[in-house]
Amino acid sequence: MQDSSVRTPSVAISAVNRKFRGPTYSALFQMARSALDEMSDSGAFTRTASTFRNFISRDPNSQFPPESGRYHLYVSYACSWASRCLAYLKIKGLDKAISFTSVKPIWERTKETDEHMGWVFPTSNTEEPGAEPDPFNGAKSIRELYELASTNYTGKYTVPKFKTIVSNESAEIIRMLNTEFNDIAENPALDLYPPHLRAQIDNANEWIYSGINNGVYKCGFARKQEPYDEAIKQLYEALDKCEEILSKQRYICGNIITEADIRLFVTLIRFDEVYAVHFKCNNKLLREYPNLFNYTKDIYQIPSMSSTVNVQHIKQHYYGSHPSKNQFGLIPLGPNIDYSSPHDRERFSA
Repeated sequence: MQDSSVRTPSVAISAVNRKFRGPTYSALFQMARSALDEMSDSGAFTRTASTFRNFISRDPNSQFPPESGRYHLYVSYACSWASRCLAYLKIKGLDKAISFTSVKPIWERTKETDEHMGWVFPTSNTEEPGAEPDPFNGAKSIRELYELASTNYTGKYTVPKFKTIVSNESAEIIRMLNTEFNDIAENPALDLYPPHLRAQIDNANEWIYSGINNGVYKCGFARKQEPYDEAIKQLYEALDKCEEILSKQRYICGNIITEADIRLFVTLIRFDEVYAVHFKCNNKLLREYPNLFNYTKDIYQIPSMSSTVNVQHIKQHYYGSHPSKNQFGLIPLGPNIDYSSPHDRERFSA
């Protein structure tokens, strides 16, 4: 997320109304990185932590107060981490107070001076349906926004981000959107992290992140058989656990929707479309899990949620941005699942 004074990474919230006044640096900019570089010596995928970790708060002394029009969210519809931020923006009714821009789905060269491939903006509103040029900085790429915020930045260029970059950690951005903007939200009563369920949500987030959210990446980006075998085992143990929980209640933490459900949904909605094929997560498809499949449809049909899912961007990105996994960038035709079809989750009391 970006403050109108500075911007950041695939998801970032930035500030957009003031000139960025930060320190100057003489350090040379090192070669940019992407998720494809995050490998251990064992051949396992190891995700690095986010870099920008400021917090928007209603505290009177906050450097980043929650004001309408002050922040802008940079996202990719393809990115699951960015999409959960966009989901919060929509279902909390904050899309009039916080604007957002989506990048193009397929990575491209971010500079002529090196080989880095990353998120870029289209040059016009018609070049790529669903993507728009950067409206505040005229940046050509997310990388350029990170460099505006910190000229010695050497991490990944991810989304979401803001003008100075306020935060590019999606787990913290969704917490900000859940509570700190309630005075200007159209749906302030919706609390996706209620106090009485926080311990349960935190516990669910932990095993869902490790086994499913990050688990599909550990499967897909593994470069040796042993880490892949371990990751795929953990993935399906976690999916089986979800299936069992959802056989007894409507949502992961009971019969009200919470943060844990949004975090799980953004992975499930991509599962059969890309992860089953591209990341070799094909032991069992989502639609072979009756409870998980209907649960995914249930969340997709929450008002405004479907607008955060762009299947074309999702498929274009994964199949088109990883040539080491898909040399010719061919995009599978199917499965074209209709998540707006009827589900059975209303059998559980809300």
